[in-house]
Amino acid sequence: MRVLATLVEGIAEVPAAAWDALDPSGHPFLRHAFLAALESSGCVGGDTGWVPRHLLLRDDEDRMLAAVPQYIKLHSWGEFIFDWSWAQSYERAGLEYYPKLLSAIPFTPVTGPRLLLAPDVDPALRSALADLLVEAARQAGVSGVHVNFTRPDDQSALEHAGFLRRHDCRFVWRNRGYRDFEDFLDGFRSEKRKKTRRERRRVQEAGITFRTLHGADIDESLWHTVFGFSERTFLRHGNAHYLSAAFLSEVAQRMPESLMVKLAEERGSPVAAAIFFRGGGRLYGRYWGAARQVDSLHFEACYHQGIEYCIEHGIEVFDPGTQGEHKLARGFEPTLTCSAHWLAHQGFSAAIARHLERERESVDAYIADAAQHLPFQRDGVP
Repeated sequence: MRVLATLVEGIAEVPAAAWDALDPSGHPFLRHAFLAALESSGCVGGDTGWVPRHLLLRDDEDRMLAAVPQYIKLHSWGEFIFDWSWAQSYERAGLEYYPKLLSAIPFTPVTGPRLLLAPDVDPALRSALADLLVEAARQAGVSGVHVNFTRPDDQSALEHAGFLRRHDCRFVWRNRGYRDFEDFLDGFRSEKRKKTRRERRRVQEAGITFRTLHGADIDESLWHTVFGFSERTFLRHGNAHYLSAAFLSEVAQRMPESLMVKLAEERGSPVAAAIFFRGGGRLYGRYWGAARQVDSLHFEACYHQGIEYCIEHGIEVFDPGTQGEHKLARGFEPTLTCSAHWLAHQGFSAAIARHLERERESVDAYIADAAQHLPFQRDGVP
């Protein structure tokens, strides 16, 4: 069997069924519909600095064997694996760091498959994909190729192809068969349990109630309201939103079962919203925003409501997004995440390898220390 590698300039060039068959896990952000909505809504492509260059492997009968979601990047915004200092070092040396190749889901710092294989192909093809990423970078003349938020099988294949390993920490909630939220809190130490109950009570006393809406429940007008809350959060931090109301509306139409919103209301009027995705036994917190500040509303909308939803629906893992040590006190456990990096310049590659070795030690120590600050009971102490 002959294997043919091609690069396509948009996911619309790939049949949706063939692409989705490469990831039977149900990961929502790898769905053809999600990636297509990013492109058709203008969130990527054009002058955004995200130029689609998806890598495909087909056999001589044009059957899809494997693929990698991939982009030419002209900056490092929206990646959440930060390499700004690498770019600055290249610039000081008179070298160009951009463009680079990136395998990731735009604006989505979530671990998931990156080297996608059809279920019935030889797993050795994963190593061939890793080698092809390096070859594509060399042929394009870019500074390197980066694969963010990898799973262990992909990371192993990439390291075998010469990629460097980078560690980072994220905070994840795990469902241990809790009956309800109070059952979850029963595992907390007494003072932590009281603090969480007090947080939730503040929101209730402010007259805030919540509705759970799925994609099919939200019309275009409400999407503009929900997006407006989220956009306000970005603007408050001096940034423009990566996404758009049009993108959210399109995704809600094309994959309504994967999208969920917790809408906070005061006397029937929306005052805040948290946007979630679900799939593959996981809930993912993505964006949030509010019309005004209400004490503890962020914690309630983004974390406590998400935990309750997972318990109610039997969802195993809740990944609320990047960073934030404040998640520890609410039962989110520090968890290792990895990425892989190949740099064409041998001198810089060696220097970054030394840096990453020290960084990995630091991250691993941080994760071990952070675990000591979880709110759960220890050694039988309530």
